[in-house]
Amino acid sequence: MPQLSPASLRVAVIGGGPAGLMAAEVLAEGGVQVDVYDAMPSVGRKFLLAGKGGMNITHSEPYAGFVARYRGRSEQVGRWLDAFTPDQVRAWIHGLGVDTFVGSSGRVFPTDMKAAPLLRAWLHRLREAGVGFHMRHRWTGWEDGCLGRRLRMATPEGERLAEADAVILALGGASWARLGSDGAWAPLLAERGVEVAPLVPANCGFDTAWSEHFSSRHAGAPLTTVALACRGDGGELLRRKGQFVVTQTGIEGSLVYALSAPLRDQIARDGDTTVWIDLAPDHSAERVLAEVTHPRGSRSMASHLQSRLGLKGVKAGLLRECLPAEAYADPARLAAAIKALPLKLLRPRPIDEAISSAGGVRFDALDGTSSMLRALPGVFVAGEMVDWEAPTGGYLLTACFAGGRAAARDALAWLAARA
Repeated sequence: MPQLSPASLRVAVIGGGPAGLMAAEVLAEGGVQVDVYDAMPSVGRKFLLAGKGGMNITHSEPYAGFVARYRGRSEQVGRWLDAFTPDQVRAWIHGLGVDTFVGSSGRVFPTDMKAAPLLRAWLHRLREAGVGFHMRHRWTGWEDGCLGRRLRMATPEGERLAEADAVILALGGASWARLGSDGAWAPLLAERGVEVAPLVPANCGFDTAWSEHFSSRHAGAPLTTVALACRGDGGELLRRKGQFVVTQTGIEGSLVYALSAPLRDQIARDGDTTVWIDLAPDHSAERVLAEVTHPRGSRSMASHLQSRLGLKGVKAGLLRECLPAEAYADPARLAAAIKALPLKLLRPRPIDEAISSAGGVRFDALDGTSSMLRALPGVFVAGEMVDWEAPTGGYLLTACFAGGRAAARDALAWLAARA
């Protein structure tokens, strides 16, 4: 890494999330003065919220499969990950004095499952390295055209200018605006000639057309031990086993999030899409048909399905909701529906409810394999504001870490070349 004179060069990092903080760390190691600006009263707010139910840092699956999780952006994101792999993420966390473990799903967590101790140790390290933090400073653009190094900041005391020799933008996407990721940067870059793909929800829930009868009885109910299937980008069948939740307007949860990217894209293209729910994923289609056709005597079909297949509560309600009443008189049709119950999805939930967002600065807007904007020399981008997406499971956070490091290294190399 180039070592530069700390007295002569200053880099502004705008955004205090994982990508921005990681960029600040690498820049400080490279010998420049670093100022982190954030519109919120404190840094890492979305990071802390993500860790509320257990801080999922990364994933332990084999590296090739890990990189493939980034779908159409695997090549670009893979370049970042090659320089900061999931194993290196774990080693970095251990260096902060935080132990980790691999859960049964392969996800990696801090031993205490909490984000706050990790963030505290990280911020202590950054302050010790001389990184300056400027809270309640909202970036609103540039003063001097396309050079991009006199930054306008809205603060509680009014507008101020911040000067820097290079800038790293790490402003997040457009989900959870109340935590700072509001996408307000998109028009600021677009008006400077930077290509920005529309920001859309990722890892999100979807609306369907529940009847009032069903939603009033089952909203909030979890569907455990089910499988969900949909068509992939190439028409192939994608299938995942897990759980999701019925909401007042549709479905959400980890199983839905895992398939949300193709579902969202299909709705954008076709107006709606269909998923197929396997209500008995541990039984073969033949076994389900045998149980449905087993003599039931005087019992109702609902009681029969509960006894033979364990279909009750929300599962039984969902079957009634999505299957015409006459289908219950056709054992073959009923058995087929239990294994592949079609549900039409109408729209993704609003982006501000999504765990993350897709879209953002297009890779074509970057200078080759660098993180620098072609239209704004000396301005680099990192994290979720770049046009990639990933499922939950540690993939989002790992790519933000790695992308922040890549942007910082690119900035240091650019500064060294100009020295």
